[in-house]
Order: sequence, then structure tokens, then C-alpha cells
Amino acid sequence: MAIIKGMGDFFALDIGTNAIRVVQLGASGQPGTWTLQHFGYVPVDSRLTAADSTESRKKLGEVILTAVGQSGIRTKDVVIGLPSQKTFTTVIDIPNMPEAELKNSIKYQIDQYIPMAVDDAQISWSSLGQSMHDPKMLEIILASTAKAYSEERLELVEAVGLNVIAAEPDPIAMIRSLLPPGIQDGRMVIDMGEHSTDIAMTFADNPRLVRTIPLGLQTLVKTVVQNLNVQEDQARQFILKFGLTPDKLDGSVARALETVLSGFAAELMKSIKFFQTRYPNIPVGGIIISGFAATTPMLGDYLKAQANIQVQVGNPWQRVGVSEQDRQRLATVSYEFATVVGLAMRSGKL
Repeated sequence: MAIIKGMGDFFALDIGTNAIRVVQLGASGQPGTWTLQHFGYVPVDSRLTAADSTESRKKLGEVILTAVGQSGIRTKDVVIGLPSQKTFTTVIDIPNMPEAELKNSIKYQIDQYIPMAVDDAQISWSSLGQSMHDPKMLEIILASTAKAYSEERLELVEAVGLNVIAAEPDPIAMIRSLLPPGIQDGRMVIDMGEHSTDIAMTFADNPRLVRTIPLGLQTLVKTVVQNLNVQEDQARQFILKFGLTPDKLDGSVARALETVLSGFAAELMKSIKFFQTRYPNIPVGGIIISGFAATTPMLGDYLKAQANIQVQVGNPWQRVGVSEQDRQRLATVSYEFATVVGLAMRSGKL
């Protein structure tokens, strides 16, 4: 699949764990910026998005239509996100060669880089240009997903009358919306969801490492439930309202989460170390956090102390003009839109 229409002729769809999000952007007249034309947000039971029955897919399709109808979007052309748990993304080096030869060469090499048989995979790739650690090589980003899953997702979306013109891994989309323009150093971008966290190390607006770790808000909630002996709803409220603030609840939430967050920080440091080993001449200037990592009080301060690196809250709307009315409507869920805004910014192949 490839995008065949210009900006404004399609919309983006993010089928999240606990919500369906749709966004349509329009050109603003200034390069690299957009205006928000339409958006929709409909909460959904996570059991429904995880189910695999015909009835659950039908119900999920109805929720998608509700979100589209709520938004006022009229076009049927849509770009969809593919969850990181269902995709594999990697950066590889291959000898520098003309584009025509490159296409041929990659075709015969892909099987050694992806964790599934080529015949069973949907694969996309793009050149990142000359390798920064070997001028004789090119860096290529490869993304793959199982054909069976890709076809199932297409059927789900097209069954409700929409036309899928492109699909992209969620972590690639989040980079597009969260990374500030003009960054000259390496950055880590993370987006914590309900069940997992997407991590990307970037340089020159491109991902250089993409991975997902199975730790999300639910991990934190279960840990607080176990350590503080409270109900799940109360644990969730404690985390999102008080977070790691030491003078709230006598700092009990921070203490309850100490071990699991130490492991989380260690995983982030592994990614930074990998990047620094591969690109020793490129400094890592900071970490950009989004999703529940951004809305849990003082989690950013904790990561800054653990990693000894600047941490900032990402803004997926930083290059999108949003009316005051829409800003108010988005206020409580704005942080959840990193993936879908990134998808709506998309203007070409992976």
C-alpha cells in the first residue's frame, strides 16, 4: 500500500487498546505545519480490541464508524496504524549501490533480517542514506508484519466502507509527531500505552532503533495493587493523580513502583547505550516522553535522575494549528494522540 493522494484527501485511524482515534489534517500554507480539520475519540473496552471473534470485529467496526461519524470526516481514504506488538522494525547496513540495484539486492537479503518467513510477511523498507559509521554502506529501515494480521486488519477497516491506502507501525508515526523540528542530536522518544511502551532512538528525523518493551500503565497498576493492597481502579487513580510525588500518600506510590520503574529505566539505558555504541560521534540530547509516561506526575523527573539526561514531555500537536474550541475538547486526552497525529502527517512511503 502507498499513499496516492495529497494532504487533506485522507484521514488517520488509530485502533488503540482502549480508544479509537481519528484525525484529519490540512495543509497550513507553511512547510512542515498543518491545521486540524477533524478529529474523533471514542473509548472502547480493551476486551473488545483484544478479542478475535467475528462478533467482536463487527462491534469494533461499529466503534470505528462512530468515531468517524463523530469527527465529521467525509473521505473514505484512510491510513492506519499497526501496533508495535504486531510489527518488527530494524535498521540494517548494506553496501552502497544505485537505487535500481538496491531494490533487487534487498529482495534477496530480507529473509535474514526479519523474524518470520518472507512469504508470510508484509514488508516495507526505506533508505536512510549513507551510513554514519561506514561511508561505503547505506542504512536501510525495514518494517514487517505478518500477512495474516495485515489482511485481518484491512478486512476489519474495509468492512465498514473505508479504503485503506497505507499502513505504518505505530512507533514510526509517533516519531513524526513528537520529535521537534530541527533536532541536531540523537533523541529517545517513548510512548507508554496501556500494556507496553514503544521506544525509538532517532537522529536526523529518522528512527535508528525501534523496540517495544512489555511494560505499560497496567504493569504499574498491578504493582500498586499488590504492594499497597488496593483495588485496581484506586491504584490507577493513585498513579495518574499522585504519581511519584513524595508528599502525596507519604510517597507510598513511588515506593511501591520502585523496583518496576528501576527495571524500566534500565531498559531505556540499554537503548541509549546501543545507540551510542553504533553512533559514537552523535550525542544523545534528551528523552521525549508521551502517553502515560507524560501524564504520571514526576515520572519524567525520575527518568531524568536515573538516566542523567534531560527529559521533556512530548507534544503531538506542536506543528498542528488547533482551534481553541478543539483544544478544550481535546484537553483530557490530548496526550493519547501521538500515533494518530503522526499517521495524519504521513506523506509518503515508510
